[in-house]
Amino acid sequence: MRHRSKTVKLQRDKAHRDALLRNLACSLIEHRRITTTLAKAKALRPYAEKLVTLGKTNTLHSRRRALSILGSNKLAQRCTKSLFEEIAPASADRKGGYCRIIKLGQRNSDSAPMAMIEWVDTGVKVDSDESDD
Repeated sequence: MRHRSKTVKLQRDKAHRDALLRNLACSLIEHRRITTTLAKAKALRPYAEKLVTLGKTNTLHSRRRALSILGSNKLAQRCTKSLFEEIAPASADRKGGYCRIIKLGQRNSDSAPMAMIEWVDTGVKVDSDESDD
């Protein structure tokens, strides 16, 4: 029976899939917007939204749970700090749907469907060369 087996496998075993989602979540937290394949973006969205829900309750227990999900290396510690101090407070009044997936078309090399995933509430800093004179 397949009761509650909702995980997208992404043609990887469990350890590799967990490492992939952990790295994608850290990249999303660090860069605020990432470009990846559509399947990976769809698998990442519930993973990242659970982290934001965890970040909205700013307690020591929730920080330790986020660190256990993201890992215990330096990048994960930076991402956890950024999650609890910047991303979760920006989504404090929202009850869900913290991520947005934008389809980008197909990749030239292998025609894989590409997508951009970003946070809804946190503004992305865009570097522009134009000045407003």
